[in-house]
Amino acid sequence: MSFFTSLSGLKAAQTDLNVVSNNVANSNSTGFKKSRALFGDLFAAAPTQSTKTVAGQGVRLTGIAQQFTQGTLQATDKTLDLAIAGDGFFSVKGQPPRQDLNFTRNGAFSVNSNREVVDTTGAKAQLLPVDANGVITSNAIGDMYDFVLPDTDPADPAALLSNISINKEGVVSATFSNGNQMNIGAIAMASFTAVEGLRPVGDAHWQATGDSGPPQVNQAANGPLGQVRSGALELANVDITEELVSLIAAQRNFQANAQAIETSNTLTQTIINLQV
Repeated sequence: MSFFTSLSGLKAAQTDLNVVSNNVANSNSTGFKKSRALFGDLFAAAPTQSTKTVAGQGVRLTGIAQQFTQGTLQATDKTLDLAIAGDGFFSVKGQPPRQDLNFTRNGAFSVNSNREVVDTTGAKAQLLPVDANGVITSNAIGDMYDFVLPDTDPADPAALLSNISINKEGVVSATFSNGNQMNIGAIAMASFTAVEGLRPVGDAHWQATGDSGPPQVNQAANGPLGQVRSGALELANVDITEELVSLIAAQRNFQANAQAIETSNTLTQTIINLQV
């Protein structure tokens, strides 16, 4: 039995090493959230057996939990580089035909050939409609629309777009060559009841699940969503020093379980030799 107990320990240590290695590998990934492996003990006994005389049977992986703590904000001075000072997520929609709705903390947005504002995966940033004062008029998911930069002033086709600004509430304002200003919309932000239940899909993107609950969409600076910081990006929330300590601990755990298997093998071989 000690072979299987130590084997479960080896597998647990290997999983822990994999999780820590993934954290270290993504220490420079924008918007990345580190993870932590969670373990539980295995125990079994017959109904009539005293548990005081039964040893545990090893360890099992109970889950890998993501840590959605705030990462450091780094200034970039690029208007479409957005960071979130809070717990919200940017809402982005994939390209056709799927157009799946994802949520991300990676605010490295840029403009494509269709003047659509997209993230590093090509997913389109989503806006909520606003009034002249920059207050949203609807927070329904069905009312979100793609963030597209206008070519000209709708009231004056001869006036070209000259500047874009995004305030802390996520309101996108366009300034044209004739001096006119227009609110294009507000960055669609989302929060979740159980953020740990989100399903990661890579590139610092997540999708809603039954465990996370449906997205609660609103304008920035409402509830837990936090504020938008234009001209900045959120770095990974990975502390290299902390991860190296965890790496050493996982390595020692692996070595200890390997030594336990070797010791059990030696004892078994000794017993076999005695019987011979």
